[in-house]
Amino acid sequence: MMSLNRRDLLAAALAAGAMGAAWPLMPGMGPKAAHAAAQALGASWDPAPFTLGVGSGDPLPTSVVLWTRLAPQPLADTQPLSDIVQVDWAVSTDPAMTAVVASGSVAASVLLGHSVHVPVHGLTPGQRYYYQFAALGQKSVVGRTKTAGVGALSQVRFATLNCQNYQSGEYSGMREIAADSSIDFVVHLGDYTYEHTELGTQYTLNDYRKAHALYKGDPLLRAAHAAHPWYLTWDDHEVVNDYSGSSADAPFMARRAAAYQAWYENQPLRIDGTDTALPDPQIYRYRQWGDLLELVVLDLRQYRSAQNLSDGTILGATQKQWLLDRIGGRSGGWHVWANSIMLGQLRSGPGGGYMFTDQWDGFLTERKDILTRAHAAGLSDFVTVTGDWHSAFVQDLRPDFDNTSSPVIGTEFVAHSITSSAYSSSWNAANGPKMGAGNPHLQYFEGNRYGYDLYHVTPQRFTAHMRVTADRADPSAAMSTVSTWHVDRGRAGAYEDPATKSLPAQYRRNP
Repeated sequence: MMSLNRRDLLAAALAAGAMGAAWPLMPGMGPKAAHAAAQALGASWDPAPFTLGVGSGDPLPTSVVLWTRLAPQPLADTQPLSDIVQVDWAVSTDPAMTAVVASGSVAASVLLGHSVHVPVHGLTPGQRYYYQFAALGQKSVVGRTKTAGVGALSQVRFATLNCQNYQSGEYSGMREIAADSSIDFVVHLGDYTYEHTELGTQYTLNDYRKAHALYKGDPLLRAAHAAHPWYLTWDDHEVVNDYSGSSADAPFMARRAAAYQAWYENQPLRIDGTDTALPDPQIYRYRQWGDLLELVVLDLRQYRSAQNLSDGTILGATQKQWLLDRIGGRSGGWHVWANSIMLGQLRSGPGGGYMFTDQWDGFLTERKDILTRAHAAGLSDFVTVTGDWHSAFVQDLRPDFDNTSSPVIGTEFVAHSITSSAYSSSWNAANGPKMGAGNPHLQYFEGNRYGYDLYHVTPQRFTAHMRVTADRADPSAAMSTVSTWHVDRGRAGAYEDPATKSLPAQYRRNP
């Protein structure tokens, strides 16, 4: 576990004019110097060649994807490996790896950064498994995963993460996630890496690969990956801030392709078909956990148009029709969108303008159409889990946010960031009440904390626990619940648990 405070170390280096020696991703820095700089920030990696750890993802009832990437020198442009390296894998029902139920071998190619994505099939629904890789005479750490349940389920527990800027703080929330064996899966809502700060910018495939390798130098992030299967989507910073993905010049499209490939190489992602789906992988997907929960994972970057157009789209035509089909053909249970950016309307105050049109507020016609058609289709028990804002919001979802008689059809939970800096406490205090007054659907806002959301879902209730760290600069900091909210089955709209109503927040509609 890291013992150093990387935020303070980077701030001190910046003040002293020594950032070039302190930041591992500075242009032109060689692998030895980059490695030393990263270690000075508290980074460490697993033993070679499995330095970046292991992970699993996209669980189905009888299948899960296993991931690793061989990188003996994680911050180098090239790896001291053959173009093709055989990697063995095994899945067991026990952590000692003595009861193996599936195994095989796969080629890790230099063309995909020596990454490995193994779709394991023939597993038992709703069961915990353990897995391990071996290559070049070495074994990886043992990971733990779980397949999706089928039939009638009594509960599902999952966590959401988002916005984990490496230089902004430590990942104490991931320490807690890794230790919580009751979690069934994790959903990452985007901004897994950050492409641009005063410390340098990523443009090439090697740039993005090294950024992912630096982030995986945090042992708490690796532990969270190794502990649970993940579903993932992206937002903007995996490529560049506020980009629109469907139209741009050739240099940007090349940059986007590099970022997408590096993201895929470093995540436990299932791509239907083959790896030839790159450089434009389809990452929107629909997954079920028995009769209890259906998860709709959205891609709100790759297909969007420019903002603020009368015919603008955030989904793209194909994904929009796919989403409408999911709504119309739903099988029951809680209907949950994994939504990287805020779905609900956010005005700056009474009569004020939209605060940020990079989110769904920049695509008004499409949002109203989707939510109106969802209501007409009888969509119920509808929840969105959202990232991006670096602050927590709870709000009602309506087809028409400017019409208070428009029906409430669902709830949006926007999570705190893991580390990425939010607005100042003074800004939050001043603007929380303004946002509440200007947005009648807004129930809660809290912007002074950092952490993750933990969800507990039963047939009768959907509960959100907002877990926050006592100190963003301390990887060992205690975590606590700053607010808990419930949605009851068959009744749209959330209400706060009485146990947390007295805890600090910048806005509550019903204190």
